[in-house]
Amino acid sequence: MAFAAIAILVMAATSHSFAQTPRQITLEEAVELSLKNSKQLKLSQSNVDMAGLNIRQIKDNQLPSFGVSASYLRLNTPNINLKSGGESSGDSSGMSSLHVNQVMYGMASASVPLFSGFRYKYSLESARFLQEASRLDAEGDRQAIIQNAIMAYGNLYKAKRSVDLVAENLVREHERVTEFTNREKNGIIARNDLLKATLQESNVQLALMEAENDLKITTINMNLLLGLPEGTAIMADSSSFEVTKEAGNAMDWEQTALTHRKDMAAIAIRQKAAGSNIRVAKADFYPNVSLSGGYVALSIPGFVTVPNAFNAGIGVSYNLASLWKTGAKIEEAKTRLYQMKTNEEILLDRIHLEINTAYYNYVLSKKKIEVYEKAVEQASENYRITKNKYDNSLVTTTELLDADVAQVQSKINYAAAKADAIVAYKKLEQTAGVIN
Repeated sequence: MAFAAIAILVMAATSHSFAQTPRQITLEEAVELSLKNSKQLKLSQSNVDMAGLNIRQIKDNQLPSFGVSASYLRLNTPNINLKSGGESSGDSSGMSSLHVNQVMYGMASASVPLFSGFRYKYSLESARFLQEASRLDAEGDRQAIIQNAIMAYGNLYKAKRSVDLVAENLVREHERVTEFTNREKNGIIARNDLLKATLQESNVQLALMEAENDLKITTINMNLLLGLPEGTAIMADSSSFEVTKEAGNAMDWEQTALTHRKDMAAIAIRQKAAGSNIRVAKADFYPNVSLSGGYVALSIPGFVTVPNAFNAGIGVSYNLASLWKTGAKIEEAKTRLYQMKTNEEILLDRIHLEINTAYYNYVLSKKKIEVYEKAVEQASENYRITKNKYDNSLVTTTELLDADVAQVQSKINYAAAKADAIVAYKKLEQTAGVIN
């Protein structure tokens, strides 16, 4: 009976959350799937596409414009009196025979901008800078998604490891309760000791339920990131958390960030775009020159017909109001450039803080691994010694149970520390702009 109960507990502890066999997924696969199915990346790419369309619109504005129009008009019967120098209009018998009651005309016109005060040149230059900045923003989003996937992967590993360790502990607690029950029946131990062991088993059962609940939530989050069906059972590969790298030097990481951070490069590009926008604003000081041409056909039946009136020429326009209205536009453009430079200074301070925070968090996480590794050895040895003493009636049941709890907790902490160290190093890479 005892063996059957233990078997049931093992099956319940290890298979309660997922009826299907978990799919083991490596860290590299998790990152690849998260990038492939990221909605944020699709949105970022759409911003790059929008910037490209803006460039296309600016180029289209420099293409020749062409328009056609035609009209047919019905008129009443007007009185027509034509006068010309040197002739008397007294005899209007010829005019009285005219009956004009309709007019038809058609027009076609085309124009090509020749000069617009360098507005086209610098507008196109600014748009290209902004497209490059959007591309750099998308690269920054890509790195953030990689880090997010790694963090979720680490949480998945920690949640599954906690379930496994607590499940193993529950089996031991059940064995202890069975053993204590037999001892209590034979009068070897007091009933109070049995109650302590039973209470410990109940606490472990609660801990297992909480661990399984955390695993469910973590799995749902991971499936969303990877684009997998919600019911997919997945398991992290423990080998992904076995190797840690050297921390290096914080100053070196900061220098790497200054040359590799996408947001740093993007803000420098946006400063160039702001400089081009100042020149665009100054373009209002210049006249606009365009080449134009057209064709007109006119027909008034019984009166006049003009079938081939062509025209061509160069037009010049200048808005005198720009002399006193353009100054505010230029100052606005200069203010935007100043804001960009100030944002760059703010970003430099943030990079300095982020790099140092990520660096020292990684250094701490590596030290935690060493400490928890020793703690596992110490807790295991402490439990072994306490168990021997308990078997020889040298320590209390409470001490034995406390030693068991410390042993399990040390193993959970050690597993979490290894996962946290990998996540912390990748965070340092992301902060420096070199995560891949």
